[in-house]
Amino acid sequence: MRRSIPTVVVTVIGLILLADFIVANPTLDRVAGAVSEWIMLLAAAAALTGAIALVATHGRALLQRGTDRIGSAVLLLGLALMLIAGFRPGSSGSSDPMTRWLVAALLAPLIASLFALLFFFLLAAIRRGLAIRSRETSLMVVVALAVLVLLLPLGGALGGWLAAAAGWSLSGPIGAVFRGMLIGVAVMGAITAARLLFGVEGTDE
Repeated sequence: MRRSIPTVVVTVIGLILLADFIVANPTLDRVAGAVSEWIMLLAAAAALTGAIALVATHGRALLQRGTDRIGSAVLLLGLALMLIAGFRPGSSGSSDPMTRWLVAALLAPLIASLFALLFFFLLAAIRRGLAIRSRETSLMVVVALAVLVLLLPLGGALGGWLAAAAGWSLSGPIGAVFRGMLIGVAVMGAITAARLLFGVEGTDE
């Protein structure tokens, strides 16, 4: 019984928001608005709890001289800088110049570095996939190379044609793939929620 209560709550909330998206009704709109506000409050509480747990974990690792003290110190320092920029007197929050500078000077280079590392890991995975002669890997490499060629910053008529072809490929076939993935995830989520709601386990076929 206790396991089914959260599932029932989530299902009811999802049906309310879905009905508000489909049906134009003032009462339903007010109910959905109140539900959305409660969801935002719960998300804020969850984010605050996660931040406190993060500070406690890395603070304990820093005090106990763990193996990654430098990483813990950098994380806590970055968190403190962002909090100071957001809560200092006269700050306008995320639109404050100091906050924007911290994001541009710290977070943007870190994200770029992570994507650069991901590129090398992707190359290693492609090499292993080509070594076993996987057709899926070969198709992925061909498509990736085609997109890279289309995104080359060339000028003239050829550059304009490549830019138009890149826009079409991103909004057409590639966008269709991503939309299909999202639809598949949504369908599987609905099936999983229905299984939990009606008490149907994965082995009950």
